[in-house]
Order: sequence, then structure tokens, then C-alpha cells
Amino acid sequence: MRKISDTITRLAALRAGPGFQSNGQGHDRLSDLGDFGSNPGALRARIYVPDDLPEAAPLVVVLHGCTQTGAGYDDGSGWSQLADQEGFALLFPEQQRANNPNLCFNWFVPSDTKRNGGEALSIRQMIEAVVVEYGLDRGRILITGLSAGGAMTSVMLACYPEVFAGGAIIAGLPYGSAKTIPEAFDRMRGHGAPSERQLQKALRDASPHKGPWPSISVWHGSTDQTVASCNADAIIAQWRAIHGLDARPTRSETVDGHRRHVWCNAKGQELIEEYRIAGMGHGTPLDTAGDAALGAVGPFMLNVGISSTRHIARFWGVAKPCVERDAKVKPARANNESLAASFARAFSTPKVGVPNVPHSEKRANTPPSQKPDSAAGLRKVIEEALRSAGLMH
Repeated sequence: MRKISDTITRLAALRAGPGFQSNGQGHDRLSDLGDFGSNPGALRARIYVPDDLPEAAPLVVVLHGCTQTGAGYDDGSGWSQLADQEGFALLFPEQQRANNPNLCFNWFVPSDTKRNGGEALSIRQMIEAVVVEYGLDRGRILITGLSAGGAMTSVMLACYPEVFAGGAIIAGLPYGSAKTIPEAFDRMRGHGAPSERQLQKALRDASPHKGPWPSISVWHGSTDQTVASCNADAIIAQWRAIHGLDARPTRSETVDGHRRHVWCNAKGQELIEEYRIAGMGHGTPLDTAGDAALGAVGPFMLNVGISSTRHIARFWGVAKPCVERDAKVKPARANNESLAASFARAFSTPKVGVPNVPHSEKRANTPPSQKPDSAAGLRKVIEEALRSAGLMH
């Protein structure tokens, strides 16, 4: 499988052209976070903290997509550029090949997508360690991700809703939509998804939280051939129900040439927004022109004239608003009660039955029953991996 993943990376580099640096090594602004807990998901933690970070600054957690790294996604999306401008800290959880050969977060593996277990717990531990070390604002912890990272964003918002003020899911999938590799590929294609009621129940059952709930920003390309755009509809329906919002948006408007739908509560607070980018395939929407340019074009980093990074940060209230439209938007804040001071110490101790597994020892989460047992089966796995990376149709 290592050879398969290397092939995918090389093909992505060829598709992007001669300027592409694989694994984000062309422009790495991130540093490593040291020990942050038992790390049952065996993830790597990378951070970016501006030199002049103000006191009680927000924290934005960013989850990369398949075949990507934290540094590569930061370089493409421009999150650290914006952090310098606006004064917030960044955390980039990073997948390891021992967990998933294509560097996808395991958003469909039950042991990695539950509260206080697996990769979800590792990310939660990272968040706590960064908040404590840098004195960040617990009421302004936000999370976003692309593709598998977007699906893992759904996981974190479902499992730890009290932690986050808001989330942004780009080309992702709803929480609870798949539990196996075959199901994951079917859901990506838009086949066999659970009903709205089942997805809503999955979200409610993921944690003991009773609300209020994080605000949600959903972005998807209308011509995405890797993750069908019906998944965006499912995410919105899942979160509309938990917020108690009508199916019909409160208003619709055009922003930077793209349609934006907004759902507000009775007080006029924007709780859900959706951007369906016409004609865009699978990736993160960028605007790399003009004074407000952010990021750089690359594999799955698409210049379509709108910066999802900047607009998501504005939706959350952690970036300067657009005078014409955003001046009255209320900043997103988590509605959780104060977390106990002993929380960080508790997370630094391995849980009962949750071993502190070194990165080098954790194996891929594919159960033996799902591994190919023939040349034809192996070829099918290769083809599915290429399709999931957007490199084969």
C-alpha cells in the first residue's frame, strides 16, 4: 500500500505542474507540538502562532485532505497568512501513513470517530494542550477541513460540540454517514446515505451535549466528482434540525459572484451558511488575485475568485468584516461552560483501555475482512484510492 500512496502523490504532482512541492515541503511555516496526551489516534500535531499573538486569542483547527499534509494545506489555503493579519493561533492535526496510506483522516472508522477515542480524542487533546500553553480563548475555538478533513470536522463537531464556537466543512460529508470502507466510497459518490432522521439521531447521540450548538459553514463545488454535492445538502439538513431551523434559508445573496444561503435564528444570528460554488470540482475555493489574495493554487486548491478561508473567518467573527455585508454579523462563540482546570492533566494520562500507541507501531485501520485477497481485489483498491484522490474518473 505504501507504493500506492506514493504513486498517488506523484500523480498529484504531475497534475499540478512543475511548481508543486509534494508533502507541503515547499513552504512550511508550521512547528511541531510536543507531548499533548495519550494520543490514541497516533496523529502528529503542528501549530502556527503569530509572534504578536494577543491575549486570549482565538484558535482555528485546520484538517487537511487526502494526500496532503498540514504544511501543504496551510500553504495552499493561506490560513497562516490570515492568522498573521488577524491575530489568532492555528492547530493542524496531521495524519500519518501508518494510520492511512493516503493520509486521509479515518472519518468512517468507528473507533476513530467516537467521543473520547481514537483520532477524535487525539485532536481533542491537541486542542487542550494548545489552549493551555498559549492562554487561548475557550469561547472561540473553531474548526475547518477539506474532503476527508471536512468529514473529520463533522466528527469533531458532533463528538465535542461544547468545545467549538463554529465549524466549516469543505467538500466533506455528514457525521454518521459511513462505518466501513465500502460505505465510505458509496457515500462519497452519493449512494445509499442514511435518512435525514438517521443522520440527525447520529449527531444527537454522539455526545451528551444538549446545546446551544456550533454555527456551521458548508462549502461544496457543484461539479465535484470525488465527493457528491448531495453530501452538502445532508450536512445542512443534519445541522438545521439540531438548531431547530426551517428548511428554507432566511435569505440568499451573491458574494464575490457566488451564491450564499443563510439560516438565522429568531434573534437574527447567522447559524448556518452555504456556498455552492458553480462549476467547481473537488477542492478548497481560493482567491489568489488582488490585495486580499490568500493561498496558492495546487492539487485540490482551486482559484475560483472567492477565498473560503477569508469568508469562513469572517463568518466566525475572527477576521475583519466586509463593510458592505458583514458589519452586523455577530462573532461566533462557544456556549460551553468553563472547563475544569484539571482537564489538561486528565487528558495527559492514558485512558483505561486506550494505549499510548507510538506512531511507528499503529497500523492501518482496515480490518482483515476488508483487505483484498486477489490481484483483482488489489486493483480495485488502487482504482478506488485514485478516484478518492481525484486522480481517476
